[in-house]
Amino acid sequence: MTFDPFVLPFSIGLLYLMVVVAERFRHWFVGLPPKVKRTIGKRVISSHTLAAIWEIIREGLFHRNLWRRNPLLGYMHMSFALGWFLLIVLGNIESRFYSQLHVNPPYYPIFLKFFVHDSHVLPFELSTIPGFFRFTMDFLLLYVLSGLMLAWIKRTRSRWFGMISTTRHNAADRVALTALWLIFPLRLLAESFTAGCFGGGGFLTNTLGAALASFLPEEHLYYPLWWAYSFALGVFFMLLPYSRYMHILAEMGCIMLKHWGGSEVLTTQSYYECSMQACSRCGVCLDQCQVALAGNPGVSPVSFIRELRAGRIPKEIAEGCLMCRRCQDVCPVGIGLINLRQWAREQLNGRIPVVAAPRYSPVEMKAIPDVVWFAGCMSHLSPGLIRSVQLLFKQAGVKYYWLDADGSICCGRPAQLTGRTAEAEALIEVNRQAILDSGAKLLVTNCPICYRVFCDHYDLPIEVMHHSSYFLRLIDQGQLQVSRGLKAFNLHIPCELDRTSVDADRMKLLASQLVENSEVISQSEWCCGGSLGRLSGQDEVTRKISTDAAFNTAQSNLPVVTGCPLCKKTLQRYTKVPVSDIAEQIYLLSAAEKVN
Repeated sequence: MTFDPFVLPFSIGLLYLMVVVAERFRHWFVGLPPKVKRTIGKRVISSHTLAAIWEIIREGLFHRNLWRRNPLLGYMHMSFALGWFLLIVLGNIESRFYSQLHVNPPYYPIFLKFFVHDSHVLPFELSTIPGFFRFTMDFLLLYVLSGLMLAWIKRTRSRWFGMISTTRHNAADRVALTALWLIFPLRLLAESFTAGCFGGGGFLTNTLGAALASFLPEEHLYYPLWWAYSFALGVFFMLLPYSRYMHILAEMGCIMLKHWGGSEVLTTQSYYECSMQACSRCGVCLDQCQVALAGNPGVSPVSFIRELRAGRIPKEIAEGCLMCRRCQDVCPVGIGLINLRQWAREQLNGRIPVVAAPRYSPVEMKAIPDVVWFAGCMSHLSPGLIRSVQLLFKQAGVKYYWLDADGSICCGRPAQLTGRTAEAEALIEVNRQAILDSGAKLLVTNCPICYRVFCDHYDLPIEVMHHSSYFLRLIDQGQLQVSRGLKAFNLHIPCELDRTSVDADRMKLLASQLVENSEVISQSEWCCGGSLGRLSGQDEVTRKISTDAAFNTAQSNLPVVTGCPLCKKTLQRYTKVPVSDIAEQIYLLSAAEKVN
């Protein structure tokens, strides 16, 4: 026997899932720009595919990033992903062993224990191949069930898994989650009752079946349980494209697109649509969202993703984010959450009339400068920072051209953050030409916000550096000498410097050269709360964010040193300890060195 009516719910659900997912993947591919499609065509048969497959195995099956965050959380996710995957693979191999066919109906391996359950056909000795299959399949089922038990515990004991809170589900998520949680217990019961009735089970199903058969009418229950198992699978498959579990398939699509399409694919409509589906809404980012921690959980990344999937872009959710990258830094899937937020804002505000970009008068320079210096809007509100940078340039003998000396030039970031992309692009093009006209081979900026825009959007053929990296270079080259004159301080890493980047590492290294003992530096990666990314204004939530950030940054009442003029201003407002830019400290210590 190779067919029974109870396989229909599973078969219909699987067929529906395949059709819907195939259409979504087709839609994403068709929507890619022609240039990206050509790049994909060249990279499909290459090492990029091998790299993509390895990432899928590493993160999709083994969940390495979640293991690093919390072993219990990593084990829970891996047991579902890897355990179910191995059940499918080994089940197909086992079904071919018994059917002697290379191709079986999709349902046959899933319900094999119903179709092949005679103890004479399946001898119990573990030395035989059938015995190996039954033992291994039972072991894998037990492995998945252990993860299911942890998932139940996680709903009420999230702190055990390194999380303060868990995500909230919509209706489709709840039904799909219920179906998923029923699949494996129903499989266990169906196989156990069948084993109790006919024999031929493994170490788990045979033992449980015998125990249940001692007080339950297994001959009347095993068949309804196979129906229930098939129905749970069918419901889950049909809801998967409309629930958080679409991430199982979309994550693979995102990884492939990323490796095949390169950096150009990351800002396409298709990648945005795919990446929002690739989010498992695991909740890891919840504890990193300072807006959520300050009392507005609706702005959190998981809530934002949920709204996007529903086809909604609420203004308060899209614009209430700090754009501080903390959620993106911990995302185990590597979703570009900041790009997604930016894209959502463009959908909301992209039709605002374009303001004409400024025109700059040509600047006559007697000689080509070593550096074109862009202080940034916020630096002009910090005269001490401006003066320190100028004196450090002079002390190091650096010839520089101050591009925004009159404070009238903006890098374009505010326009980008409000979704006015066309206006930002017009401004960037004018600024870019002014930078190139200077003839300098290096651009230095005090503001990490400006630095990020210059790196990501200006496509400059010259080197771009944050001032902390540049002054570290001058010290290494001997053009600046500093003394280790500080006892201890709290080092604050600005969001836009990217906490996981080489630039952040350079800032930490520079800071270590300013103190007598680098081990006494406390490092804070909290967003100051003054971010330009939050467009909702100075409300109570914003004040709470800044207060929390100040508390977590100014530990032990030590002075705070940062690398961002906006962070400096914000932290000064909410702390009682001295707050300075790292350039100001370098100047004080280099001046002291010069006097000595």
